[in-house]
Amino acid sequence: MIKVGILCLLTCLTMMAAIIWKPRITIRGVYFDTYPLVAAAGLIAILVSGGLTLTQFGSGLTADTAVNPIKILALFFSMTFLSVYLDEAGFFHYLAGRTLSRAGSDQRKLLRSLFITVSVLTVFTSNDIVVLTFTPFIGYFTKAAKINPIPYLVTEFIAANTFSMMLIIGNPTNIYLASGAGIDFLAYVKVMAIPTVFAGVAVYAVIRLLFRKQLAVPMHGEAEATKIRHKPTVVLGLVHLGTCTLLLAVASYVNLPMWLIAVCAAGSLIVCTCVMNAVARRGPRLLFRSIHRLPWLLIPFVISMFGLVLAMTQSGLSGRISEILSHGDPIWVYGISSSLSANIINNIPMSVLFTSLLSHGTSPLSAVYATIIGSNLGAYLTPVGALAGIMWMSLLGTVGVDFSFGKFVSYGVRIAVPAIIAALLGLMLSAALLL
Repeated sequence: MIKVGILCLLTCLTMMAAIIWKPRITIRGVYFDTYPLVAAAGLIAILVSGGLTLTQFGSGLTADTAVNPIKILALFFSMTFLSVYLDEAGFFHYLAGRTLSRAGSDQRKLLRSLFITVSVLTVFTSNDIVVLTFTPFIGYFTKAAKINPIPYLVTEFIAANTFSMMLIIGNPTNIYLASGAGIDFLAYVKVMAIPTVFAGVAVYAVIRLLFRKQLAVPMHGEAEATKIRHKPTVVLGLVHLGTCTLLLAVASYVNLPMWLIAVCAAGSLIVCTCVMNAVARRGPRLLFRSIHRLPWLLIPFVISMFGLVLAMTQSGLSGRISEILSHGDPIWVYGISSSLSANIINNIPMSVLFTSLLSHGTSPLSAVYATIIGSNLGAYLTPVGALAGIMWMSLLGTVGVDFSFGKFVSYGVRIAVPAIIAALLGLMLSAALLL
């Protein structure tokens, strides 16, 4: 147990250090993110030391359970493909342009429109996609309008990581934790709607308070004109995303696994696009770009972290940690501990670990939902808390915005504390009504 604990701790600390100081390395002109490499090295060390056997690891990967990482990755990548496809078709860029163009010279109106647009899009897509799409656009627009980009970039990041809680598909951590507890699509949204709205109201109020002086300055300049170049492609993507979301909502009633629905939707979109391209004599560039943009490094990262957590479970370490967390109100214990843990080991491995912790003893469903809240809102505290934060920080440099680690923490703590409190209070209300 001690050996496994030390190796897991060293892996997590090294991964956090790599994210902060050396997020990427270059080998022969090719960039590689370091966090999946560190995670893979940690898994290899566990296997070599005997903390986990290859047989145990293979059995865990192929087990017919809700937390099978292959099924969860299939669900996440399929939903991500549907969203990236729409982005490549120009849908998100068009919405961003429309949102910014309607604000006129009133920065407060612009911020409100941006917050609403990002929130709604995140509910039906994912926080990572929205962050990747809106961050460059906001950077370029604010530079052209000669206004401070920080209020809008912070608003975008916070809104995306708040409303990703609403649906199970909004964040891979939601999928992993909810699947591990056997929570279906509709049961999830019934409980998480109130905490998400509570957190949303809290963060918007804090953001308006934090940036009240900057937003009082009139805005100059015009928004970039945007239009959808090929409407049939956007319509095709929206139909598939909407149909997939509806089918996920009724998956438990028709006895179909969510991962299979998502994979079929992504496959159907690929086939339909190929047929449409053949009829219109168009090339497959959009499909290739969409597939290329998928976060492929998540595969070795999630599988490696799954192996580390599996070793902790086999050694009995997970059970010991679960005993420690069993004292006190589960909503507050798991909500706060998961938020903090996400900023030590990142929210995805945290979710894998906490799924194991929650499987010990008789943890109530409210503890699962509290952990989901922590996995999303914990992203505010430091860039280490979520992959969205890591990507966001790297994107800021490409649009010429100086935003340090310390500045992230300064804004993040002031927004995270009221958001987490509001969300957990909302969960208490949901639990009293539904659980």
